[in-house]
Amino acid sequence: MAESRLDDLDRRLVDLLALDARVSNRKIAAELGVTEGTVRGRIRRLQDEGLITFTAITSFDMAESTRLAFISAQADVDKVREVAEQIAALPLINGVLITMGEFNITALCLFKELGDLVDTASDQILAMPGIHHVETSIAVKTIKYNAKIAKIT
Repeated sequence: MAESRLDDLDRRLVDLLALDARVSNRKIAAELGVTEGTVRGRIRRLQDEGLITFTAITSFDMAESTRLAFISAQADVDKVREVAEQIAALPLINGVLITMGEFNITALCLFKELGDLVDTASDQILAMPGIHHVETSIAVKTIKYNAKIAKIT
């Protein structure tokens, strides 16, 4: 597991970068009490191992559409991962989660027109082999959104 490859210094470094990824290596080094070269090397290793990446996080204001929907699906237990990957490949889908409960897959979808959502949920996902039931919920008001958790593109 990735967490086991991280020591205390790595975790503290990632915590600082999570607050502000634009902070200089020099400032991070001073905060952590290590050399700038150590910080640079740690960042490079974390990136090379795929444990961190740097990207601009967009908000709903930057999205082509701010209409957000959650598509919950019931899939055959033995096909959950396969179906989840098929759903993830659909153009309107921004995120896919394997979940526990009544539904075992939940997808996040940004859409422009209601017809696009219907096509994705009913015509594409529901038609996939192994899917038994699909329910769609449309977000009508965002109370809190954490861009560190769910990137909107």
